[in-house]
Amino acid sequence: MKKTFTLLFTLLLLIGCGSNAADKGVKETKLVVNKSLADLKLNDQNGQPQTINADTKKVVFVFSKENGHACNDFFASKEATYLKENKTQFVADVSAAPSLIRSMFIIPGLKDFNHTILVIDNKIASSSYKTQENSEKIVLVLVENQTITEIKYISDVQTLEKELKL
Repeated sequence: MKKTFTLLFTLLLLIGCGSNAADKGVKETKLVVNKSLADLKLNDQNGQPQTINADTKKVVFVFSKENGHACNDFFASKEATYLKENKTQFVADVSAAPSLIRSMFIIPGLKDFNHTILVIDNKIASSSYKTQENSEKIVLVLVENQTITEIKYISDVQTLEKELKL
């Protein structure tokens, strides 16, 4: 009985935390000046499909847990309309976490926030936006008509706040 339980637990752990073979693909980098973000389609933290709005001027991307927490705490300290008023959208990459952790803890935790969070939850999509250069930074992408005009790499939310007010 003990061996059966151990085997069952191990199998569930491997299934829940294992990576998909499809996650190993790498796509062309999409965070490049003059590229369009019109085809960026992600679910928000509530599972609703979202795109980059036509009136969006700035998109904030975070790829690390630390920056994700910092940005969420910052946006949570503002009015619920702060991102919309600043014509900004927020994208958080949670793909590095095991699927079991994402589904049981991360996504339910994100639902507590009043601001909209577009969620990258798979490694294929992540590889299109995440690079070695930006993985530990807050990435502020300036857009005009859904086309990237400039990319800024930011180290802290104080600098992000200044940039969002420009």
